[in-house]
Amino acid sequence: MKFLKHILNESRSRRDGIFFQKIQKIVKVKPSNLSIYKQAFTHTSLKAKDAEGQIISYERLEFLGDSILGAVISTYLFENAPHGDEGYLTKMRSKIVSRKHLNLLGESFNLTDLILSEISAERLGKNINGNLFEALIGAIYVDKGFKACENFIYKKVIQEDVDLAKLEKRIVSYKSLMIEWCQKNKFPFEFVIEDDFGKDEEKHFAVKLFINNEISGKARETSKKRAEEKASQRAYFTFQNHINI
Repeated sequence: MKFLKHILNESRSRRDGIFFQKIQKIVKVKPSNLSIYKQAFTHTSLKAKDAEGQIISYERLEFLGDSILGAVISTYLFENAPHGDEGYLTKMRSKIVSRKHLNLLGESFNLTDLILSEISAERLGKNINGNLFEALIGAIYVDKGFKACENFIYKKVIQEDVDLAKLEKRIVSYKSLMIEWCQKNKFPFEFVIEDDFGKDEEKHFAVKLFINNEISGKARETSKKRAEEKASQRAYFTFQNHINI
């Protein structure tokens, strides 16, 4: 408990000073409320609590950051894609704020180096970088307000990585793409999950994607979702000359 009080204390300890410098380097503005940034990097495993006994973690700020990121990106697309209909705008926003993209952004800032956790970063799940990136956006909003938060998103997300022409061709989900293509062309399709008798210690799932009653892609993975996505990707490569993204 003394350890928790130490890392979450407002006094500018040496640890706080290092944390302050790292946050300032990422955000490019001087943090006013260091505690909100600490919260953005505090994992529930730490079991830290505030004065009212409420659990301190990044999850509430992640929720806030997700909403603000979506609003800023939506505004940018509305202003910069004047001929795009609702479906186009929604698809483009999904590509920008996809979990894969947010994870890459979080990795580029080495955000897991800042996390306060009783669990090693390797065990926090593959989406931890994206979660922390959204929590950081939430912290910036609470600390500096909407305009500063908007500036951060424009500089670190939009200016550095958003090219609408290239983005139109980026595939976020091969499964969604193949389902949409099959439905549009009235092709019957089915994902069939089969028993996997591999010798791996970890359970695997074998999936086959049938299109027009023929196997178009198959894969095995440690989750049904990943197996379906990989089978869809292989099916896409078979039909890519016939698919318009």
